[in-house]
Amino acid sequence: KVAGVVGHLQSGTTIPAAGIYNKCGVPHITTAATNPDVTKPGYKTTFRLIANDNALGAALAIYAHDTLRIKKVAVIDDRTAYGQGLADVLKATAKEKGIEVVAEEFTTDKATDFMAILTAIKSKNPDGIFYGGMDSSAGPLLKQGRELGIKAVFAFGHGACSEKMKELAGDAAEGLICSQAGIPAMASSKSFLEAHKAKFNVDPIIYAPFTYDATNLLIAAMQKADSVDPAKYLPELAKIQLDGATGKIEFDAKGDRKDAEMTIFTMKTGKIEPLAIIKAGQSIKFED
Repeated sequence: KVAGVVGHLQSGTTIPAAGIYNKCGVPHITTAATNPDVTKPGYKTTFRLIANDNALGAALAIYAHDTLRIKKVAVIDDRTAYGQGLADVLKATAKEKGIEVVAEEFTTDKATDFMAILTAIKSKNPDGIFYGGMDSSAGPLLKQGRELGIKAVFAFGHGACSEKMKELAGDAAEGLICSQAGIPAMASSKSFLEAHKAKFNVDPIIYAPFTYDATNLLIAAMQKADSVDPAKYLPELAKIQLDGATGKIEFDAKGDRKDAEMTIFTMKTGKIEPLAIIKAGQSIKFED
């Protein structure tokens, strides 16, 4: 008797779970899974509140080319649905932008020793190194890269766009580049973040404003339909418009968020700070 689902965290679990929810007719909103395959089947019950890997990978490549002027990049991924999907899109977009991909390596999401991979990459002398994976492995990879004397810009997707990178990589984290879905916290989600801090005395994780919005979307659709019956409120969810903590929300025919924005961040004195907003293939400098 589940009326709706908010989840899951990772694409590898979200993709098979979406099929189950669809069979049961249960609306499902993911706030963190970014693999394009989440919405590819076209399930009417599946919705996503953040940009997918196609957009996130492209955003990093656009920023690398347009702003960082990177000419040669090495790409590493952890072979997960998330990491590999993000890396594949970044490689494709980088090539379209004229960036040479000089090395393609892969590891696992459990690996902690990257010296062999990094040594091979160092000999190719890239301007940038992109890693598709989570912060638990991205941190050690970045730290070991700097220990080897690699001067290239290190860039990561949203799975490693966290202040935990400072804890895992130490001083090597300074200056890293990463992308997150949505716009910076000091913009539309500022009031949510302040309220969260006031109530729980802790900063929320990056997915919290999206999860908050997903819950309110389900509630709003139920209110419009005057029912918690999934069959009755699902049509309202599909056509809903809501101004949430993460901005204006509407879904397209596949269940993806329309005009999803992405933000490029850097690590500065242990804090993740915004550099630019990427929307519709364009780079926009962020000004607070």
